Amino acid sequence: MQMIPVECVVRNIAAGGLVKRLGVEEGIALTPPTFELFLKNDEKGDPMINESLAETFGWATPEQLAKMKVLTFKVNHILKALFAEGDMLLVDYKLEFGVFKGEVVLGDEFSPDGCRLWDANTREKLDKDRFRQGLGGVIEAYEEVGRRLGITFPA
Repeated sequence: MQMIPVECVVRNIAAGGLVKRLGVEEGIALTPPTFELFLKNDEKGDPMINESLAETFGWATPEQLAKMKVLTFKVNHILKALFAEGDMLLVDYKLEFGVFKGEVVLGDEFSPDGCRLWDANTREKLDKDRFRQGLGGVIEAYEEVGRRLGITFPA
């Protein structure tokens, strides 16, 4: 698979970088959800880009970008419902895509490291922010996500 160096981010609730960039309050429901693009470049801190830049610099074609957006929102629809069944809110997440046999396909994993998940009732963070914000209990939070999704762990 040839990876496309663009990350697609969907935000259902204001948190993280969006709150920092725009100064909006964390926790605001975003209706409709936002869709953002970031250049996959750790050295530069994965800067935010737009479709025009992605096309101009050859990171993705307009057709690839359109397909990535459609797939990202399809994933959003499915995952929001899945996590809601476990009393969790899918706050935001990122996906990466690649081209395989001429088709744009999902090219990476989905885990609590690439998303934000909150308890639907308490808004307790069950994701990567536990580490980033020094809240502790990262492993326990990830195990809790698994339990809520029906995954059992050895004792």
